[in-house]
Amino acid sequence: MDIEERKKQLSDEEKKVLLEGGTETPFTGALLNEKREGRFLCKVCGTPLFSSDTKFDSGTGWPSFDIALPGAIEYVDDTKLGMKRTEARCALCHSHLGHVFDDGPTETGKRYCMNSVCLDFEENK
Repeated sequence: MDIEERKKQLSDEEKKVLLEGGTETPFTGALLNEKREGRFLCKVCGTPLFSSDTKFDSGTGWPSFDIALPGAIEYVDDTKLGMKRTEARCALCHSHLGHVFDDGPTETGKRYCMNSVCLDFEENK
């Protein structure tokens, strides 16, 4: 299925977040507490975005990671809420995923705060 067809298959909430830049309600995402080893993929195009070994509990209510897979994310300045933030989008299909902040707890200093609804999970076999 191509990207445009996949977009048509998204739920209303997935469309609101992935295509319109919305945000899911904190602490509601299916992947928030995912602890298995594997990869987190873009819900729209399947691009691998994050490895499970970079995920951490930020206490914010959204899945958080300290580093993305190389070339997986594009960064866009976002000033929609009257503050300067960095939006994270899938580098392949340009779907909104969440935001990146410079307050992460690891040596990267990054916190990729992602909407669970934007992600699929693929467990290592």
